[in-house]
Amino acid sequence: MTAKSGRQFLQIPGPSNVPDQVLRAINQPTIDHRGPEFQGLTNRILVGLKKVFNCAGPVIIFPSSGTGSWEAALVNTLSPGDSILMVETGQFAVLWRDIALKFGLNVDFIPGDWRHGVDSEPIEAKLVADKSHSIKAVAVVHNETSTGVTSDIAAVRKAMDRTNHPALLLVDVISSLGSVDYRQDEWGVDVTIGGSQKGLMLPPGLGFNALSDKAIKASSKAGLPRSYWDWDAILKANQMGFFPYTPATNLLFGLEEALNMLFEEGLENVFVRHARFAEATRRAVHAWGLENLCLNPHEYSNSLTAVLLPEGHDADTLRELILEHFDMPLGAGLGKVKGRIFRIGHLGWLNELMLAGTLCGVEMGLGLAGVPFSPGGVQPALSYLVHGE
Repeated sequence: MTAKSGRQFLQIPGPSNVPDQVLRAINQPTIDHRGPEFQGLTNRILVGLKKVFNCAGPVIIFPSSGTGSWEAALVNTLSPGDSILMVETGQFAVLWRDIALKFGLNVDFIPGDWRHGVDSEPIEAKLVADKSHSIKAVAVVHNETSTGVTSDIAAVRKAMDRTNHPALLLVDVISSLGSVDYRQDEWGVDVTIGGSQKGLMLPPGLGFNALSDKAIKASSKAGLPRSYWDWDAILKANQMGFFPYTPATNLLFGLEEALNMLFEEGLENVFVRHARFAEATRRAVHAWGLENLCLNPHEYSNSLTAVLLPEGHDADTLRELILEHFDMPLGAGLGKVKGRIFRIGHLGWLNELMLAGTLCGVEMGLGLAGVPFSPGGVQPALSYLVHGE
């Protein structure tokens, strides 16, 4: 093993870098999760999370990954044999579909090319055709982590409203929460699925379901088996500031600190910062002569960029060289795009110098890997960061 100096440059699109102050918050003595100090912590966190999700309803916290939150959203709202409409935007949409299939749900999976976001027109057409209202939910990914594509959730809601169909709207925001503008109540979302390890700047281990009144009512009739994931027990315990099981206490310490950091900067400023860094990254990619996997500029993700390599060049080989020489992990291509793309994460705890170092590492790696590109792509990114043009 070659000795490494300095901090590793973690630039995958999640888990993202954890701020030092969040690490310090986590590194506190564990407290009694049935005591008054913990009760105050819980109440503060639940209020803060509503601001991040832009919702008036409750936000449930699970000790889980985002995958657990996917499952919780399904089992609390649906019954065996129910139909659910889902959209193929990338690998994570596929994985969520697979969970639905394992529970015996009737999944109508609208195909996609992994280079575009959710098209609301097929959703609208299928809901119009569903005269018996057998479709109980529409499930979509807001920001597809495997492709760097952000979908227009407001357009999906408008399409659903035009049909006057009673289906629930379930939305995955795991890689956009705290990084990209999201408005649960304004966009009429019934269940929002989140995770701790990306824009919220925490280690993996917390999953979230933000709920509408409609979703809570649906949960009283849902027939899929659930115990650990049951919303009802958590909602009742949360009213008193507690949980029905042992929570991830020290991660909750970190969550409170992360929320304080987001609110101190201001969520709107956080979104502007992510948009700046994303645009700088895209300018570097364009100047290198490489291609963004996302084809629609209106759908470019502000939390990550997926870069497509020319035919005959392996993105995993490039990533391995960059990791070996510069100690910088980049995101791998997943599923259909494995070996074809690498992903630059530019979300969470990030500043201009960190992004500049990331782009320099990529440019040096492109040269080492023999990928045909135009050198000097970092300069347009730096100019944009300094001058905004």
